[in-house]
Amino acid sequence: MLENILSFSLATIVLALSPGPDNIYVLSQSLTNGVKSGLATTAGLITGCILHTTLLAFGLSAVITASPAIFYGIKIFGAVYLFYLAFKVYRSDSKISLGSNVTKKSHKKLFSQGVIMNILNPKVMIFFLAFFPGFLWDKEGDTVFQFYVLGIVFMFVSFIVFGLIAVLAGKISNYLKSHKAVGSILKWLQIIVFIGIAVYILIP
Repeated sequence: MLENILSFSLATIVLALSPGPDNIYVLSQSLTNGVKSGLATTAGLITGCILHTTLLAFGLSAVITASPAIFYGIKIFGAVYLFYLAFKVYRSDSKISLGSNVTKKSHKKLFSQGVIMNILNPKVMIFFLAFFPGFLWDKEGDTVFQFYVLGIVFMFVSFIVFGLIAVLAGKISNYLKSHKAVGSILKWLQIIVFIGIAVYILIP
């Protein structure tokens, strides 16, 4: 159990640090409107994960109980999707661009927008479906509980990383501007993690 959670946590840290629309948006909000705006956005994004975790926990747990073969098929789909994400990252530009024209909004508005952004993004649910099953530690045990544990770990780790991005936005921005190679390093780190998780999922 502990080994699975530690592996899951490390993978989550790398993915949370990798440049994407969510953490770039948090960074932009903090740079433009202050740390509290970045933290409000972060809180909204993480809160949205509760729904995805719940749908995943009860939906996949029912599948596992009903048919191990179908669950294995879902794991294969997850691995293929992660390989696809690695390919997309490989084809993408490694340059990290920060939006400068971020609209000023209230903290309440930013929180609700973060929740909506997360809930209405089908890619999040697909990613959860691809990412979480490979880290279950007991397929015969209470899988609902295990999915919730992974979900809580994912939300906690992501909140810490995104929160640090919000607090250290100025320093991070200056560092990114003066170290152009960082984008390329994070790009390849993300590719390695996606491929690594996909292989891990496929191993019986």
